[in-house]
Amino acid sequence: MGWVGLVTAACFAELGHRVVARDILPEKVESLRGGELPFHEPELAELIEKNSERLTFTTEMGELLDEARLIFVCVQTPPTHSGDADLSAVNQAVSEIGDVTDRALVMKSTVPVGTGRAIRRASPGLAYVSCPEFLREGTAVRDFMEPDRVVVGAEPEDAWAADAVEAAYEPLGAPVVRTDVASAEMIKLASNAFLATKISFINEIANVSDEVGADVTEVARGMGLDDRIGPRFLNAGLGFGGSCFPKDTQALKILAGNSGYHFQLLNAVIEVNDLQKRRVLSKLTKRLGSLEGRRVALLGLAFKADTDDMREASSLVLATRLQGEGATVTAYDPVAAGPAGELLPGVEITGSALEALDGADAAVLVTEWPEFAELDWSEVATRMANPLLVDGRNFLDAEKVRDAGIVYEGIGRPSDPADVADG
Repeated sequence: MGWVGLVTAACFAELGHRVVARDILPEKVESLRGGELPFHEPELAELIEKNSERLTFTTEMGELLDEARLIFVCVQTPPTHSGDADLSAVNQAVSEIGDVTDRALVMKSTVPVGTGRAIRRASPGLAYVSCPEFLREGTAVRDFMEPDRVVVGAEPEDAWAADAVEAAYEPLGAPVVRTDVASAEMIKLASNAFLATKISFINEIANVSDEVGADVTEVARGMGLDDRIGPRFLNAGLGFGGSCFPKDTQALKILAGNSGYHFQLLNAVIEVNDLQKRRVLSKLTKRLGSLEGRRVALLGLAFKADTDDMREASSLVLATRLQGEGATVTAYDPVAAGPAGELLPGVEITGSALEALDGADAAVLVTEWPEFAELDWSEVATRMANPLLVDGRNFLDAEKVRDAGIVYEGIGRPSDPADVADG
């Protein structure tokens, strides 16, 4: 009952199904029974409460096997040190399910191509369906209920199971892609790798725009009106993070390498993303010189707004590098303060944005929380020791911030000539 599993369980209950939701952690199950969620996701708590009569939370695999015909596996597959997907949780789940007949294992977890084939070979009595998830943190409930497509991958002998999965999603009215297992597994990896490529591409355009005086927000607007390109994922900034894009791009690169193919484009996508955080430090040192003894505030810690997920968050890299340069780091996030506290030793996490900005020599907007757009920037200017803001998401109204007396730096956006002249 992680992020994917809990959203999937609640949404299927909303569709009218009885759902047995299993997790191996007793304390998590007890919390869920009491209506307490282990993470932040808009609309999810209300959905669980609304459908509580159709939702059963348990630690017992037997209870699940007795009740369910379709068994959705939604465990984590984090990267190993080599970059391969760690399938230990998948293998444990498959082992506990056993080689039962008249049941279908539906794989929601992101796994390397070939995983389904291996599981099917080891458990010939168990039907297997690949049904990758395409939910986005912060909008997961809406994404489940209004999907772009539903991918259902199965081999001919498991057609009944694929039909059952398709029927479960049928009320949503989304296009269904029926395919083989290997292609379904590849669709998930390829989709996330392509979106990551769009992000790294627009960040490269932003970096060139910085050098030649173009405004990447205008460039992206002009590009996005071409329906072959589209406007989504053309937001320049600090790069991608979270639980999917970094892991899945790396997994596809490793999968290609293990197959004997060198995926050069993905190497560049990953490298650009890793280097993008350094652009912020360059902007700070350009304005401040040495960061030794400076106080820098981070606005936002989660990898994106509307979540408390800190996996591969830009704030982790920025805080570490700022501390490495000798800076003192303060930070504020409206929901991720708890998870972040354990990951950011030495960072002072405050109770408000203004508190984090007090006495700061510079600030970096890391996460595009709506409340940051509503800050009183005139008050911010008086609270900061040196009113300098690097907008790492190009989220704020640059003119409004500058009018308040703050030096504004975006990503791939022209600096104000007066700021440059003042040094």
